Amino acid sequence: MMISTKHTAFYSIHKQLGAKIVEFAGFEMPVQYKGIIEEHRCVRGRVGVFDVSHMGEIEVWGRDAAAFVQKTTVNDVSKLTQGRVQYSAMCYPDGGIVDDLLVYRLDDHFMFVVNASNTAKDFAWMKENVFGDVKLIDKSDDISLLAIQGPQSLNVVKKLTEAALVGLQYYHFLHARIAGTEMLISRTGYTGELGFEMYFPAEVSLGERIWSAVMEAGQEFGIQPIGLGARDTLRLEMGFRLYGNDIDETTNPLEAGLGWITKLDKGDFIGRDALREARRRGLSRRLLGFVISEHRAVARHGYEIRSNGISVGNVTSGSFSPTLEKNIGMGYVASAIADSGAELAVVVRGVETPTEITPIPFVEK
Repeated sequence: MMISTKHTAFYSIHKQLGAKIVEFAGFEMPVQYKGIIEEHRCVRGRVGVFDVSHMGEIEVWGRDAAAFVQKTTVNDVSKLTQGRVQYSAMCYPDGGIVDDLLVYRLDDHFMFVVNASNTAKDFAWMKENVFGDVKLIDKSDDISLLAIQGPQSLNVVKKLTEAALVGLQYYHFLHARIAGTEMLISRTGYTGELGFEMYFPAEVSLGERIWSAVMEAGQEFGIQPIGLGARDTLRLEMGFRLYGNDIDETTNPLEAGLGWITKLDKGDFIGRDALREARRRGLSRRLLGFVISEHRAVARHGYEIRSNGISVGNVTSGSFSPTLEKNIGMGYVASAIADSGAELAVVVRGVETPTEITPIPFVEK
């Protein structure tokens, strides 16, 4: 049985603009328009717009919604007030990561924004662990999502609405009207730049109208459409973890450097016991960042990391950094080796290529 790929409300626009289309998470999505490096630098220097409507949105309703979110995520939802967003993750009982996600606190319910490739899995996991008066609704197919990112993004979005965006803090959101449509606008993004994400109904005519309004407002600021290729290089420069590469069911938040969102003292949650035990024992490996000076040596997912000729870990993400003009990457390395300060090398096309361990993020916000 063949499974057809999905299209977002902006698919025709991507085709008209000559985007290179690839299959991703069940969708046909633009990987690039003019080129990854040019699009990357546009976002770092000016402003770009991303179609990220493939992301999943799951609503949590009911009297026990807050208790359910607290039980199924690692961050402390009791600190999340209406109008705010929280970066978090869901874990399995053994501490492995189900997914990393955003939690939105609305007036009368919560909304999870999850990775596109994990939407069905996440929804099934949530249903499996539901309790009390909780209702889960998968709204993914009903919502379009545009991300306007870059240092000029505020100037672009300000032209489209009278809402008080100037004072909107990072990881906060509000409701506003743009192009005659009520929508949720949040001060979030996956680039490390100033940016906003806009959620609205997934209707083709509406989406095309909003896209046109955004592009017209951004024309004077040099706005460009940006594909998934540049989205990946932008997030890697910031050290943002990518599910399926840097984190998955075999990794836990502590070794992935996500201890800052993992509130072991907040009370019980799924995976807490395993994570407390992992902290007590000490982590066997850690996620590190590295830079390779050799211009032609790009580290790719799965490449071996060695120390003195001995395998000590593997690359999880790697790419050329258009900002640094160097090759960068992340990977898990045995904690004993990481703590020793030993020299590391990545095996690129069979050759051990020296690397320099570098703090994450590679590029400051």
